[in-house]
Amino acid sequence: MTYLEIEAFLEKSSFLLLFSTMLFYWIRTTFFLSTNFNVIGSIGNGLANLCLALLLIQRWVVFGHFPLSNLYESLIFLSWSMTSIILFLEKMNDNFLIGALLSPIALFINAFATLSLPAEMQKANLLVPALQSNWLMMHVTIMMLSYAALISGCLLSITFLVITSIKTNQLVISNQQNATQSLDYYAPEGNNSLKSAIFTEKLETSMTPSLLSYPHNNNWFKQIIFLKSLKKINLSGLDTSTNLPNEFNSRIQEKNDLTIGVISNTLLNLSQYLDNLSYRILGIGFSLLTIGILSGAVWANEAWGSYWSWDPKETWAFITWLIFAIYLHTRLIKGWQGKKPAAIASIGFFVVWICYLGVNLLGKGLHSYGWVSVT
Repeated sequence: MTYLEIEAFLEKSSFLLLFSTMLFYWIRTTFFLSTNFNVIGSIGNGLANLCLALLLIQRWVVFGHFPLSNLYESLIFLSWSMTSIILFLEKMNDNFLIGALLSPIALFINAFATLSLPAEMQKANLLVPALQSNWLMMHVTIMMLSYAALISGCLLSITFLVITSIKTNQLVISNQQNATQSLDYYAPEGNNSLKSAIFTEKLETSMTPSLLSYPHNNNWFKQIIFLKSLKKINLSGLDTSTNLPNEFNSRIQEKNDLTIGVISNTLLNLSQYLDNLSYRILGIGFSLLTIGILSGAVWANEAWGSYWSWDPKETWAFITWLIFAIYLHTRLIKGWQGKKPAAIASIGFFVVWICYLGVNLLGKGLHSYGWVSVT
């Protein structure tokens, strides 16, 4: 196989693996599959990560310079960084929700690089004089890693805002309205005592495993698997005052209270988990961004004779740094938690994309080489 054939194979393989892995995460999240299936997502991400790494290494070997000289290569590196973060967080936290949230953005980056950019922009070229420096690997690699960490942390913050806006009572009502089967599914018609006993058993057996698993398992969505059993019981269609014993009437209220309590507790734990995790990831991303900006300033002084020129890329890098400095200030100094710092991080998500991609699409400034030129 030629170099181009190997590159095309690695591109297509990484895209298909990322797409298949994203679909698996979404199916896993929707249908509450067994945790035994979690390894499938990790394997898919691992193979995609390997394909992207081999693609970058091949370019490095063939062209003799670190593969971060144009937009295509930086997108591939960013996609690789995102899959690396997913693998690391899954290993540390054992939570499939991370893959469900972050895998779509890794796929989007990969698809934009391989399917949207014109062929001439995907070709590797000789480095321009400004990039022929040892600072290339240091500065650009750290900046891309910081972008990946910041994007990941911001996505978790956005998810936190979505989860905290959910109304628990609405979840319970919606679940009862969507129920399609009655207690007759479980017992002969008219056998109310048996129905009551079955209901009690279903409630207890569905609740106990999920509650016992917490907090030993961070996979908190297990706690609401019991809602699946409620779909087999249509409470709204039952005349509880005449057809069911008094004991069962009390069980209905107990079930509703327990359902609301467990869902509230689940969402609270999940939101706290996302808030803390995003805070840690954004802290790492901010540190990398700071190092990247400082190394870029030193490199700029060597290449252009000035540490800072306020070109569009440098200006938006400073704005990005300022946004996340404000975020960390509110967390560390002001002691803010929850929605306020998450809202700042949500703004930072768009600022990061403007800094990385939006400025490059303009094709202006000292950082315009190797990107998109608008004429």
